[in-house]
Amino acid sequence: MPAPATLTVDLNALAANFRTLEALGGVPVHPVVKADSYGLGAAACARRLMAEGARTFFVARAAEGERLRAALGETPAIYVLDGCLPGCGARLRAAGLRPVLNADAQLAEWQAAGGGACGIQIDTGMNRLGFRPEAAPTPFEGLDLVLSHLACADDPAEPMNVRQRTAFAAAAARYPDAVRSFANSGGVFLGPDYAFDATRPGICLYGGGPEGRPEGRIQPVATLAAEILQLHEVPVGESVGYSRGFMATRPTRIATCAAGYADGVLRSYSPRGEVFVAGECRPIVGRVSMDACAVDVTGLDLAVGDRIELFGANRMLDDAATAAGTIAYELLTSVTARVPRVYVG
Repeated sequence: MPAPATLTVDLNALAANFRTLEALGGVPVHPVVKADSYGLGAAACARRLMAEGARTFFVARAAEGERLRAALGETPAIYVLDGCLPGCGARLRAAGLRPVLNADAQLAEWQAAGGGACGIQIDTGMNRLGFRPEAAPTPFEGLDLVLSHLACADDPAEPMNVRQRTAFAAAAARYPDAVRSFANSGGVFLGPDYAFDATRPGICLYGGGPEGRPEGRIQPVATLAAEILQLHEVPVGESVGYSRGFMATRPTRIATCAAGYADGVLRSYSPRGEVFVAGECRPIVGRVSMDACAVDVTGLDLAVGDRIELFGANRMLDDAATAAGTIAYELLTSVTARVPRVYVG
């Protein structure tokens, strides 16, 4: 049976975004495919990106790296941003993974396991992971990558961007033989001074804009759609959904659609969420429930089985995220496993 809700992934659009980001940065793109390519399917996305020329990928967890290695074979370099956690050195080496080391203890753990190719992260102000610049290790065998992470790249006017870039350039100069990687998706759009030797975008590959709003040069990649399960004519004064979350002030036609928070449609869509249906954006009304949401389709010619688009080419990902009070990253990674991924292109 066809699934009542689907997440369609346009691999051609993914490839186009990869090429756009590569042209903007002027250096190789090393895609971030952590969190299962932000929920779109790391194996399928990484295979297509390899076909476009990508040879280095980033994941967050060792288990993600192991799955990606099994899917891609021995060719690409796969870096693990968590680094080398206690007891994980042998596991990383067995899978041919490269930790991005964040502290002296991780460096010692990696070298005790036999060492090999790896990276280090320099904390230039985000205070999340990495060596502080003054405490960064001296160059050592196997070190082939040095990176840092921008905290405010989605705001080009934020002075911290320049401060971080200056700190990273000074710290990275200590490692002349290592590839320098600094720019995330937003960083690519800050200009060539932020590119260094390789960029590592994530959200812009998958259709999100670098500043939390749509960007004309970035194509939509993911489309979350759902079927209409039932149509209701709701009289004036009656309510829709749990806790009478919507009250009809006029005769209202409601479409009950097969996507709820168990599929990744956040409850925070109420009351500002919209979907694209029959050529128009229409509001989600009432409270999103586990398996369904209600849409005001008054005046539209629709039938059971027709589909709504929660985000995609007609309802842009960033706009949908803003309506839900969140960001594109969370919207994509919230789509659950029960929603089939359908690949096109």
